[in-house]
Amino acid sequence: MAVPARTCGASRPDPARTALRWPSRGSRLGPGARRPAAGPPRPLALLLPPLLLLPLLAAPGASAYSFPQQHTVQHWARRLEQEIDGVMRIFGGVQQLREIYKDNRNLFEVQENEPQKLVEKVAGDIESLLDRKVQALKRLADAAENFQKAHRWQDNIKEEDIVYYDAKADAELDDPESEDVERGSKASTLRLDFVEDSNFKNKVNYSYTAVQIPTDIYKGSTVILNELNWTEALENVFMENRRQDPTLLWQVFGSATGVTRYYPATPWRAPKKIDLYDVRRRPWYIQGASSPKDMVIIVDVSGSVSGLTLKLMKTSVCEMLDTLSDDDYVNVASFNEKAQPVSCFTHLVQANVRNKKVFKEAVQGMVAKGTTGYKAGFEYAFDQLQNSNITRANCNKMIMMFTDGGEDRVQDVFEKYNWPNRTVRVFTFSVGQHNYDVTPLQWMACTNKGYYFEIPSIGAIRINTQEYLDVLGRPMVLAGKEAKQVQWTNVYEDALDGSGDVATGSRTLPVFNLTQDGPGEKKNQLILGVMGIDVALNDIKRLTPNYTLGANGYVFAIDLNGYVLLHPNLKPQTTNFREPVTLDFLDAELEDENKEEIRRSMIDGNKGHKQIRTLVKSLDERYIDEVTRNYTWVPIRSTNYSLGLVLPPYSTFYLQANLSDQILQVKCKWPDFEFLLPSSFESEGHVFIAPREYCKDLNASDNNTEFLKNFIELMEKVTPDSKQCNNFLLHNLILDTGITQQLVERVWRDQDLNTYSLLAVFAATDGGITRVFPNKAAEDWTENPEPFNASFYRRSLDNHGYVFRPPQQDALLRPLELENDTVGILVSTAVELSLGGRTLRPAVVGVKLDLEAWAEKFKVLASNRTHQDQPQKQCGPNSHCEMDCEVNNEDLLCVLIDDGGFLVLSNQNHQWDQVGRFFSEVDANLMLALYNNSFYTRKESYDYQAACAPLPPGNLGAAPRGIFVPTIADFLNLAWWTSAAAWSLFQQLLYGLIYHSWFQADPAEAEGNPEVRESSCVMKQTQYYFGSVNASYNAIIDCGNCSRLFHAQRLINTNLLFVVAEKPLCSQCEAGRLLQKETHSDGPEQCELVQRPRYRRGPHICFDYNATEDTSDCGRGASFPPSLGVLVSLQLLLLLGLPPRPQPQVHATPL
Repeated sequence: MAVPARTCGASRPDPARTALRWPSRGSRLGPGARRPAAGPPRPLALLLPPLLLLPLLAAPGASAYSFPQQHTVQHWARRLEQEIDGVMRIFGGVQQLREIYKDNRNLFEVQENEPQKLVEKVAGDIESLLDRKVQALKRLADAAENFQKAHRWQDNIKEEDIVYYDAKADAELDDPESEDVERGSKASTLRLDFVEDSNFKNKVNYSYTAVQIPTDIYKGSTVILNELNWTEALENVFMENRRQDPTLLWQVFGSATGVTRYYPATPWRAPKKIDLYDVRRRPWYIQGASSPKDMVIIVDVSGSVSGLTLKLMKTSVCEMLDTLSDDDYVNVASFNEKAQPVSCFTHLVQANVRNKKVFKEAVQGMVAKGTTGYKAGFEYAFDQLQNSNITRANCNKMIMMFTDGGEDRVQDVFEKYNWPNRTVRVFTFSVGQHNYDVTPLQWMACTNKGYYFEIPSIGAIRINTQEYLDVLGRPMVLAGKEAKQVQWTNVYEDALDGSGDVATGSRTLPVFNLTQDGPGEKKNQLILGVMGIDVALNDIKRLTPNYTLGANGYVFAIDLNGYVLLHPNLKPQTTNFREPVTLDFLDAELEDENKEEIRRSMIDGNKGHKQIRTLVKSLDERYIDEVTRNYTWVPIRSTNYSLGLVLPPYSTFYLQANLSDQILQVKCKWPDFEFLLPSSFESEGHVFIAPREYCKDLNASDNNTEFLKNFIELMEKVTPDSKQCNNFLLHNLILDTGITQQLVERVWRDQDLNTYSLLAVFAATDGGITRVFPNKAAEDWTENPEPFNASFYRRSLDNHGYVFRPPQQDALLRPLELENDTVGILVSTAVELSLGGRTLRPAVVGVKLDLEAWAEKFKVLASNRTHQDQPQKQCGPNSHCEMDCEVNNEDLLCVLIDDGGFLVLSNQNHQWDQVGRFFSEVDANLMLALYNNSFYTRKESYDYQAACAPLPPGNLGAAPRGIFVPTIADFLNLAWWTSAAAWSLFQQLLYGLIYHSWFQADPAEAEGNPEVRESSCVMKQTQYYFGSVNASYNAIIDCGNCSRLFHAQRLINTNLLFVVAEKPLCSQCEAGRLLQKETHSDGPEQCELVQRPRYRRGPHICFDYNATEDTSDCGRGASFPPSLGVLVSLQLLLLLGLPPRPQPQVHATPL
């Protein structure tokens, strides 16, 4: 192009160029372009085709060069394609490897994956596994009911009468501020020895159970001591279960009193802060203790609600939300004269983690004003529960009202909406200390089959927001055996497992109280607790095919909510074990209509098969591929799960080595075994072996050299037909060792890699071998030694042709240091075999290009020279020449970009250290133009399994956080001193000294692991992939006087885009930068998502009503104002530093 010394803002020599406009996304300037909208007459230049227009862009006499024409760029592209293909044919050895496989045809068989048979077999195996756990669970539940029925209640039981292992005893002895150290516990606590167990990933004792009691429950209370007494008998049943099934993991009984007894014994994971673990708030307990719930929470925000009382209400609502599971539906509203939802949710929504987070944040914004209007609150709640046009639980229906008191009983509302059937239970909560008559609140609860609770202070919140579950459990207990439904809970992190692994939600079974008060008396209707048995995900994974499905085939399972139990993308981070792991199938994969249909069919318990075209994300989450997948699914009988199998078409068949004859020929030694020995690496190339479980006694190691050493040592000891080894894995590994060695012998060893500027050649196989040649290249080999976990391997199988992958770079890290290190670009392709009409892809081969050398070669191939030794063509002053990528690199930018938008090669030397970066970070203006012209398509998704560092806490001064500070007017008001506010303030101060912060403490820090420093969060991921444009394409980026010409063309049989463009001269051409890196996000707008909820089904049985239910026990306690003398005494005690110990909160359920 004619290029005088252009400066920013200078007028361009050709008015036709400035008249062109940057086409909108999807438009084209070239053959087949969309026509622009009608408008005023355009200059003649605009009406010319691009091939005629480009020569006009040189200003005569100004310079000797013009922008290269379309056919020139196409010629360069063909040269690049030919060079790449030639190198891969010579060094990749695809054809030669095919011949090697055929020459060794007698060493293997071709087996077929039959999807329907496979998935049915795995489903049956999982059913059998779980059935064994169910039998153990039923034995425990029956034994617990019988033990409790035979137990004689002891009013005078003492702590020293009970001997048990307190799981928290060691931690409490180490803590001088511990409650039991301070009080001097009288219980006879056992001292146990523990042994390390790999199955439990913990130190355990098989001869005893362990007991965990929540911190806010007094261990010496009569109720707790009686509970410890009768549950001791469970110890023998736990041990007998383990004897019958040694694969059993944790067996747990969670009591309605808060006591947890589990087997085998292991010390509790001691937190650095207060331990607030309570089994009754665990997901598996909540789901096992009651049927699904439709709950409406209404909160009194009238002006009478003081600042402290309102805070108590906000905290109570958040604690109440934590008692709900994904089978439940909920809404929260505030009311005074009118009722309104606290959040954007206008109807009941699923009580999943993300929706509950919205509620919790919205509740904090409630403000007290106006007058109390119970009628408005209850009418709103009943209207919510009567809305049948939405998805909901359709089982237990309840209203939870939090108030500071009132006189209106709103009987007319109950008569209108709830009587005489009383299908909605009403639970009322009197919050704070006050002078109001609580009789109306008790009446509301008692006449509507609910319960009345008092929350006078912070310490009463947790216990009183979960006891409603006892009321909901009544119909289950009265239903007897019919309600003995074994349930699967959501996947959750094991509170006892220190490894951070995730166990499935337990198989759970409710345990009922079978006692009667006397002959002829009514049956007891209280639930004793929930029995649970954990099943590790790994136990289920072992039942699925490991390596016969290929690198991109897998098995998955989902529940009735659409949440995955099994999936290769289920990789939750260890953050807060209070939260269940709930990853929807449509979030585990990239969502589309076909997958929605598959998900619905699986939830409905149907069988099915469907082949679809879909998008998949690469293992390194940088790329998107459009692929073909076959989905097959069947229900797992006797469970709420459905099992699916996903296979690419090329994984329909697989190789199974059969080396028996060869083993006999070499006298019971492994054939080709010598090629695994490090002594052969110098001549045969370095071998990495996949760290698979080839034999039971093989010691695992993250260091592949050490793992290979362990493998060789074991192979020298075992015979090839050893029963302790997996013959399929072992034979295939040895087969591929020999086959890849023959590739070295036939192709690689006689070639000079330096001639073609190659750093390495390599081959990776399904059998687990990765061979890198020459041996020294292994020093810089950073790919995963497990081919199935290597991104290049999986992408090569899914793509035809040559897949380029530049070194990965982060925009925040420093550029590549080319002076010190040789940087390589990986180019790989799959080896496709056709044997007897059966097609499969058992291996991937490739080369590693020397970046600097190939950058120079790239310049030559995209120039007017035919080879590197030819002198550069000079253009005379009176002739017109086209610019090329070598001579004119100061004015012309030439790049190769891969299908993810990452820079692979450039003719600009200063950009070599940016190879591997997203191209928008290199040239934002040009990348945006490529995107707007449909060369790239963007895909956005969300990672719901991420872990993020917690936000720094706000500085609230030296006082304990969350403390209500009274105003001067309050202090001057005598009424305030005699009111509940002062009383509650003092109680809060007392509890604050112990718990530091009830209102704002981080639950992850409070509950459990001292190592946990992160919380679960949502990350937004953005990937780019090739769009619909395949042809050669010319366009202009219109930036006024700084406009740029560019040409882009796909290279056939590769994942590369060749782009030639004028270099930018002005900063005013800067446009918005496309982002590719992962960013923190709040996720999709929840308020919009709930308007189109995903399909789900609840449990098929509901226990919410029984005609024999006794509702007379509907609340206890009365509110009375403290005397002025008590308040004064309390103040003196505070001043003296002798605060009275708060009364322990105990679940006082009669047995």
